[in-house]
Amino acid sequence: MNIAKIAQLIESGQTTLGVEFGSTQIKAVLITPDFQPIASGSFLWENSLQDGIWTYSQTEILTGLKQSYAQLVANVSSKYHVPIKKLASIGISAMMHGYLPFDQAGKLLVPFRTWRNTITSDAATELTDLFDFNIPLRWSIAHLYHAILHDEEHVKQIAYLTTLAGYVHWQLSGEKNIGVGDASGMFPIDAAGQFDQSCLKKFNTLKKVQKYPWKIEEILPHVLKAGEIAGHLSDEGAHLLDPTGTLQPGSVMAPPEGDAGTGMISTNSVRLRTGNISVGTSEFSMVVLEKPLKKVHRDIDIVTTPTGAPVAMVHINNCSSDINAWAQVFSEFAARLGKNITADQLYSKLFLDTTKADADAGGLVNYSYLSGEPITQTQEGRPLLLRTPSSNFTLANLMLAQLYSAFAALRIGMDILTKEEGITTDVMIAQGGLFKTPVVGQQVLSNMLNLPISIMTNASAGGPWGMAVLAQYVLSGAQESLADYLDTKVFVKSEIMTLSPETEGAEGAEKYLARFRKALSLENQATVLKDEE
Repeated sequence: MNIAKIAQLIESGQTTLGVEFGSTQIKAVLITPDFQPIASGSFLWENSLQDGIWTYSQTEILTGLKQSYAQLVANVSSKYHVPIKKLASIGISAMMHGYLPFDQAGKLLVPFRTWRNTITSDAATELTDLFDFNIPLRWSIAHLYHAILHDEEHVKQIAYLTTLAGYVHWQLSGEKNIGVGDASGMFPIDAAGQFDQSCLKKFNTLKKVQKYPWKIEEILPHVLKAGEIAGHLSDEGAHLLDPTGTLQPGSVMAPPEGDAGTGMISTNSVRLRTGNISVGTSEFSMVVLEKPLKKVHRDIDIVTTPTGAPVAMVHINNCSSDINAWAQVFSEFAARLGKNITADQLYSKLFLDTTKADADAGGLVNYSYLSGEPITQTQEGRPLLLRTPSSNFTLANLMLAQLYSAFAALRIGMDILTKEEGITTDVMIAQGGLFKTPVVGQQVLSNMLNLPISIMTNASAGGPWGMAVLAQYVLSGAQESLADYLDTKVFVKSEIMTLSPETEGAEGAEKYLARFRKALSLENQATVLKDEE
């Protein structure tokens, strides 16, 4: 499509905006009616640890929204020489789970508690037993009940509880709606795609809950499925997104979704027996289930696709942060030598060097735990590199240990699905920044999971693009199923590359994983080292 045609689509209000609030970046993407990304903008941010809570400030949430959109507008202006006066539709997605409680006046009662917090084990365990349904530590209901168990003063004032995506959607549309996939990170979902009525009733009967003036169903958002209209961009929302006043209100709003849902969209993994893996600051695998699991597993979340189909999810709090930290050290060293190396060049060189590594990473073992990791019962994060006197400590082995470490906890969780539950998939598609360097990260992941791993040609488009596709689906009227829509409209020309486990690599990964499991007690003991010291 040429520049003049794209400019015409922008001017006539036929383009769609997708915005995703990721762990380290807020990214806005503009797409055409045929799903092609034509402009983007971003805002870098980082969570902070305040009073023992991982959080992002409310001010930064809204500032990041405006600045990422402003950068996108500037990108449009420079490329197509037209302003954005109208958007056909808008979709907001964000990190799933977490805790954002508001009072009747719309005031945030406590700072946003993100998915990264692992303080809710008391509440999550009790609720899992009550519901006979796994409640992970990061779910909204676990955070709420934790606050109740600890008699936090703000609880009695709660009038609305939502997620990050739900909050931003509310600010833009005035509607307290949420997509079913994101809702499934708040509270259990039933077969109808709504908050489970029996679990709602059980929660309301808890003695510690009954002293509050609200009932749980009164403070949760309204749940919608993909394809349903979740509101329209309000006057206030248009001014929030674009303070210049250029953007007009009225755009159709899609149900806000979590990053897991947009990951399923961007990898075309919403059909039964399909699966995907998203890697970044955190990582998760998702498999769309064709039948219920045999039993409740504390390390397996049951969430949903954006249309409400059940999904088994393995969520890992830590993935790329430690790799990024080591890369920064090497970048500083290169600068000392007078070498100016871009981030992409640096990661490419470091990852490609792993092809020279020993298959088991030379006896090294690494823990990339910047925060606690529930799947290995690790309460607090302490990045840790271990080696014995006989370990082969080379750059290649160090980087392979880093990649193995990024995927090791995921493998522990996936073993539950593959070995205990006998779950198989027709395809497992991966996406994320670690796969920008071709083949290397994909092959290491395949070796570690001992599964074939596929990468799609659009894998770098990611969550904001997936959210924009969901917003386009709303415009289409949702006359066909989401799975058919993706197959026949969105991914018609996509190419896919699949790598299978290498014999030597898979054996080396098994040896590494054995060391990783054996030394976990040392990772837990490292918590004696406190930040304030």
